[in-house]
Amino acid sequence: MPMRVAIVSPEQEVWSGDADMVVARTVEGDIGVLPGHVPMLAVLVRDQVVRVKVGSQEISAGVDGGFLSVTKEGVSILAESATVA
Repeated sequence: MPMRVAIVSPEQEVWSGDADMVVARTVEGDIGVLPGHVPMLAVLVRDQVVRVKVGSQEISAGVDGGFLSVTKEGVSILAESATVA
């Protein structure tokens, strides 16, 4: 069952949708988030690519710092700036 994912910058919602997995680099190391992951909050490193897997497709978003929040509703990436490639 997919989880809801949103990538948001102060200016706009960059991408949102259902996804099977999110992979991001935090200050504590790389993390992969699957549906049902325990709630958590992590600080993202600057100048990195967040990968969102949707079925056999992968969406890449360039992210410059921010936070990754995991709740039972899904994943929110709150970035200082973000663009989808």
